[in-house]
Amino acid sequence: MNLLISGVTIVDPNSKFNQQIADVRLEQGRITAIGSKLTVKGEEVIDGKGCILSPGFFDLNCAIGDPGFETREDIATATETAKAGGFTGLAVLPQTKPVIHSKAEVAYIVNKAKNNLVDIFPIGAVSHDLEGKELAELYDMKLAGAVAFSDGSRPITDDGFMSRALQYAKGFDGLLMVYPENKSIAGKSQINESRNSVLLGMKGLPALAEEMHISRDIFLAGYHDAPVHISNISTAGSVLLVRKAKKEGLKITCDVAAHQLVFTEELLGDFDSNYKVKPPLRGKADVKALLAGLKDGTIDAVSSQHRPYEIEFKNVEFEIAAYGIIALQTVLPLLLKAGLDAVQIAAKLAVNPRKLLGLAVPVIEEGAAANFTLYNPAEEWLYNADSNFSKSANSPLMNKKLTGKVKLVYNNKQLQVYG
Repeated sequence: MNLLISGVTIVDPNSKFNQQIADVRLEQGRITAIGSKLTVKGEEVIDGKGCILSPGFFDLNCAIGDPGFETREDIATATETAKAGGFTGLAVLPQTKPVIHSKAEVAYIVNKAKNNLVDIFPIGAVSHDLEGKELAELYDMKLAGAVAFSDGSRPITDDGFMSRALQYAKGFDGLLMVYPENKSIAGKSQINESRNSVLLGMKGLPALAEEMHISRDIFLAGYHDAPVHISNISTAGSVLLVRKAKKEGLKITCDVAAHQLVFTEELLGDFDSNYKVKPPLRGKADVKALLAGLKDGTIDAVSSQHRPYEIEFKNVEFEIAAYGIIALQTVLPLLLKAGLDAVQIAAKLAVNPRKLLGLAVPVIEEGAAANFTLYNPAEEWLYNADSNFSKSANSPLMNKKLTGKVKLVYNNKQLQVYG
């Protein structure tokens, strides 16, 4: 489909048109012209006034249920949900059934996700069955299409195993993405350890559990001179640790979930299980530190931490509810609410995630293949059962008005327009 987007603000740090208002012409999947007052040549025209044109968003940390838990989310619904959130690429975690721990499961994801507007990339498990005992088929999975390796929402607790995994992955430039939690300290915690957890009478998860685990991985990354990506950091102390490691030249990168930049533990007073996430919602000082870390480059990227669950896993008492929320459609509104500008959103949500995985970064330039997201940062919309594309509905933002609306996404010669 040929398309002309008129009067749009281009925000792409890799484009010479960055932060310029222009018309953008699209023909046969390529950007053929960028300029002012382009002549309409019979193509569909979309008014881009007041909107931002960014490289397509990419998510580093998305759990879907396919294979095995398709009642939560399958590849088709994950794709629809991602498009509505402005994502043209997803890296999907291996916590499925069977676990993505061999080339067969990687090939299943790659083949099932073919010919989509949304590019889907499997992340292979570090350990067989996510048990943290036996190395999975890392090299074979990479050859089959895995872009990184992670045990998903499970921390790698055995120090020796983590050390061996780093050594092995380094041999073929494999990237390990780790969830930071010291299980022996975390125990059966429910929420952040603080005055609030005492008031609510619930077991608290101390920041120490996250920070000790990060300290270990930083030490091992330095010892092996190998890259480690830390997923979903949540504390001020974690930001300090990563900042120091980067200054020392260690190969440490990290991301933060969008909801950790807005939600705090004060929201838990009503025991709404839709606010139950892991790592838990922290305090205001942590949120401030996370935002500062994003702005100074300590935190490389923002992720959705999309975790769909059937109603019976969330519509229960807080103590037994599953951890996690659906998030692909709400990342953009949360980042805008957190105060990120369009330049920061493009960097942390489109460019850096792909760089971390060694993937090609789309650019808004003449002659380039079109892979972009158009959104209106000021438009309000209602997030409810009608606008939710996920199979699941475990979001604390359900039935609320949000600001920041995706208008269209384009990738792989496919267009999706939203009203």
